[in-house]
Amino acid sequence: MSDSPQQSVGNVFEVFRVFLKLGLTSFGGPIAHLGYFRDELVTRRKWLNESAYADLVALCQFLPGPASSQVGFALGLMRAGWGGAFAAFLAFTLPSALILLVLAMTATRLDSPLALGILHGLKIVAVAIVAQAVWGMAKNLCPDKERATIAVLAVLLLAWVPGAIGMMAAILLGAIAGLVLRNGHVSARDLLPVPISRKAGLTAFALFAVLLIGLPILAGQAQGWALADSFYRAGSLVFGGGHVVLPLLQAETVTPGWVSENAFLAGYGAAQAVPGPLFTFAAWLGAVMGQEPNGVAGATIALVALFLPGFLILVGALPFWGQLRRTTWAQSSMQGANAAVVGILGAALYSPVITSAIGGMPDFALALICYVALTAWNAPPWVVVLMAGAGGVALGLMA
Repeated sequence: MSDSPQQSVGNVFEVFRVFLKLGLTSFGGPIAHLGYFRDELVTRRKWLNESAYADLVALCQFLPGPASSQVGFALGLMRAGWGGAFAAFLAFTLPSALILLVLAMTATRLDSPLALGILHGLKIVAVAIVAQAVWGMAKNLCPDKERATIAVLAVLLLAWVPGAIGMMAAILLGAIAGLVLRNGHVSARDLLPVPISRKAGLTAFALFAVLLIGLPILAGQAQGWALADSFYRAGSLVFGGGHVVLPLLQAETVTPGWVSENAFLAGYGAAQAVPGPLFTFAAWLGAVMGQEPNGVAGATIALVALFLPGFLILVGALPFWGQLRRTTWAQSSMQGANAAVVGILGAALYSPVITSAIGGMPDFALALICYVALTAWNAPPWVVVLMAGAGGVALGLMA
């Protein structure tokens, strides 16, 4: 087996353009983002097939860091090499990061009736997006009674063990079940180019460890290093991404007195109202720091430090994952893990997506309208997002 990187199949501009659209329209948190990615890149653009996408999602769910951003980074890397990876990250991250930076520096609050109505509509459209992803992935990844059972058992496990630990356990047990079933086979069309050598992967692992050990040593020399250390540590310890990082960030910023409790909660509310990854909450926190570096410099340090460890771990894992999944036993394991991912998405559809968005029959009706627009009418997701925002305002006026 060759250790040399494989040739990518796209170009950087294409990746940037596609992910900029996703960065401007992907509301609803990391689970919803995976639905947007699937609709745009699997269903519409055919960059990869369903099983390869699910394999990548399973890997990123297993690793610490922002799962949806890691999936986007990996897709950009596989499509257009390192330039594509950074293009995907910048395009998907910058819209929400810039909005939160401006809001933090102007102390703007999204608490008007109009803004609250739009936010409510965006939560509702996430229901339709995730439901579409769950149904589509279930048809492709759970086509038999064995894998459907694995998906249901994953939901049952998450009912008893919620959170990141439950998700990792579900994927691990699904992989074991798939290995027992031994139904996997290797197909050339399932394999994606991974333009990273094993040497580069090991280098990324080493850099991750050096920063994790070295930043605490530098933290006592300047506040900028202390800021980088706190956010890097939070990014290194969070599994599942999204909301899981919030208690870590609160401990790293509010507890030492860098950010007030009120400022932290205001930023969290603003982060819910913007598209893109929730990890861009770091831009708000870095900008509102009570001591320098703050503003643009603080936001930049916080953003880079929070995202970096997850990307380094992903880069380290990808070349070995790409070679491992070429074996039949690994494919069998991934079939079981993919079925578990369907169950995880199904559990997330209920909580937090439905439980936080649907408060009555009018909300359910709007979610159903969005779902039909996406599935039966094949409306572009950004059109449905705009429709849902207007619908949320209308529901607020009728309340």
